[in-house]
Amino acid sequence: MSAAKKSVRGTNAHSAASNRTDATQCDVLAIGLNAADTLIRVPRFPAFDSKTKILSSALLPGGQAATAAVACQRWGLRSRYVGKIGNDSAGRLQRQEFAREGVEAHLIEVPNCPSQSAFIIVDECTGERTILWQRDDRLDLQAEELPQEWIRGARLVHISTNYVFDGRREEPYGEEDLPAPRSVYALSKLAGEYAALAYGEGSLVVRTAGLYGRHGSASKGGNFVQRMLTRAREDGTLRVVADQRLAPTFTADLAEAILQAIRAEAEGVIHLTASGSCSWYEFTRAIMAEAGVEVPIEPTATVVGADGIDRPLNGVLARPLADALGLSALRPWEDALSDYLQSAGLTAGAI
Repeated sequence: MSAAKKSVRGTNAHSAASNRTDATQCDVLAIGLNAADTLIRVPRFPAFDSKTKILSSALLPGGQAATAAVACQRWGLRSRYVGKIGNDSAGRLQRQEFAREGVEAHLIEVPNCPSQSAFIIVDECTGERTILWQRDDRLDLQAEELPQEWIRGARLVHISTNYVFDGRREEPYGEEDLPAPRSVYALSKLAGEYAALAYGEGSLVVRTAGLYGRHGSASKGGNFVQRMLTRAREDGTLRVVADQRLAPTFTADLAEAILQAIRAEAEGVIHLTASGSCSWYEFTRAIMAEAGVEVPIEPTATVVGADGIDRPLNGVLARPLADALGLSALRPWEDALSDYLQSAGLTAGAI
């Protein structure tokens, strides 16, 4: 995702540019993949050579860059998306959804080529997912297909994760601490950071953690808060890891913080998470208390699951560089959680 720094500095950038159609005027330029995702919810991930009941299935537009463009449009930023589609029903779905969301979409249609698609199997209990996907090489966007005037003066903003650290020490990790990824997932996120920083002058990498927001993650069956409340109601008991610490962060707060960082012309790596820290167990207890749900919660220890992701036990991020830039601290995670639950209608008496 690229953010054109001149167009996001003023608070009225969207209203001033909303009626312009020239190539350079946008707040956010998203370049990359789109996909037609078939989301399949199952009670438990199936074992080898077994059958599993499907709880629900739905065809949804997806892809990280495409989703980012839609999210930014919803936040009031004028968004432009550039990518490729096939001449099929999945491609038509992408066109329709971009138009419905108001995103300025430049879709290059490839004749006789299927659009990217995926089947995403979601474990209802854990929210973990397995993705089966296919993508034709002809959908790769070539440099000559992207008008250069669209990216001149733009800054790359890359969102990364606390997983780039191994979590073995007790102190929070600052921006200049040496990463030590412990899984393929974490390695891929760190590689993404290096690629973003090599993109050009002014690139910004934002590490964050434990995200949850109003729209949740469709491919995971909602965000962590939603999944815990659903499991509490359906199972009547919860088991949650108590040895992983982090700062769960409300996406609305993170979005505002990223915009402030862009306007301040921050570059390099910064950490932006909610203030304070807790374990997933403590976070779950706070969710249930705020929502007025009485349910036994058993604390458990972290184990490496079938996904192979070795999660850091200490995922708390310090922010000395963000503080040095004068960026505002995000509010405490407890206040943000309360605000989210109220805005989502999930507080006691509302559900």
